[in-house]
Amino acid sequence: MNGKSQLRHRRQLNPGSTLPKNNSGKTMKTLLISAVFAAALFSATAPVEAAECGKVSIAEMKWASAGIAANFDKIILEKGYGCSVTIVDGDTLPTFASMNEKGTPDIASEYWINSVRALLDQAINTGRLVQGAEILADGAVEGWFIPKFIADANPDIRSVEDALKHPELFPAEDDPSKGAVYNCPADWSCQVSTTNLFKALAADKKGFELVETGSPQRLDASIARAFDNKIGWLGYYWAPTAILGKYDMTRLSFGVSHNKAEWDRCTAVVGCIRPELNSYPVSRAFTLMTRSFASRAGPVTTYLRTRKWDNETINQVLAWQDENRESNEDAAIYFLRNYENLWMKWVPADVAEKVKASL
Repeated sequence: MNGKSQLRHRRQLNPGSTLPKNNSGKTMKTLLISAVFAAALFSATAPVEAAECGKVSIAEMKWASAGIAANFDKIILEKGYGCSVTIVDGDTLPTFASMNEKGTPDIASEYWINSVRALLDQAINTGRLVQGAEILADGAVEGWFIPKFIADANPDIRSVEDALKHPELFPAEDDPSKGAVYNCPADWSCQVSTTNLFKALAADKKGFELVETGSPQRLDASIARAFDNKIGWLGYYWAPTAILGKYDMTRLSFGVSHNKAEWDRCTAVVGCIRPELNSYPVSRAFTLMTRSFASRAGPVTTYLRTRKWDNETINQVLAWQDENRESNEDAAIYFLRNYENLWMKWVPADVAEKVKASL
């Protein structure tokens, strides 16, 4: 019962009466006023987490998994911790520069760090930025894939070179007498690396042609067509993505470890004359926070140091989003409704209950 309720309750019991004095000479009225003041003070200081969190800005990157992550964090912070969250547009280099130099936005939920590793290390060492959880626990994976039904039916195919022994299993659409390796979309860096690896493997001499897909949509369509017709498919793809949530694919080994020096010298260089066999690097994606935010929002910082998911999980959410043509916010809500056993481990029980109630 707050102070106002106490006064109202007192008047109802003895309307119009004068409050008696206690033994110390203070009136009961003075004590009740003190109680009102104490209740008001408690009310002003109770939502400590909300006061510490306050206004928060989160960068929503342009790719789907990062967009879902940003909206997922927005819901957790708003509904669970009482923050006031604004989503802002984000992209790899501009977001890093802004967080590092201007201290805004406060959070980048899924930031792929490979392109800024040295600069990020410097920003962390000098105290401008704080690194949270590795949100993509498996790393962002690239490689050459085949359908799992092909891998299951042909247990001898475990590497790219194994697959290149069987052009008949991966027929080209325009000339089924040849095998096909489907390339990364035009103007993406992976188009260059895939072309050079095709050369390094001498795949053309093994009965294969390199198929230029031109766009992500055409690359995805080639995979869908292969699964619809139950025929083999071999080519470049990456995770996390909706396609790998929708279609069960197996990534093949290149038989060698990633060689960064060779990658920089040739594998990722347009028109390299003599490329050597190499493997794709594993791209790592972390949550980044500005130091000022991480220092003032203790419970939220703890959450952002804990929250992460595997590629299989986010692939499934991406597949649902793609099939239903839903927004990143809707996909985040789908995640919260369908993966409680995962996300409820990242927050205290009272926070989890608030988020669940909001859904």
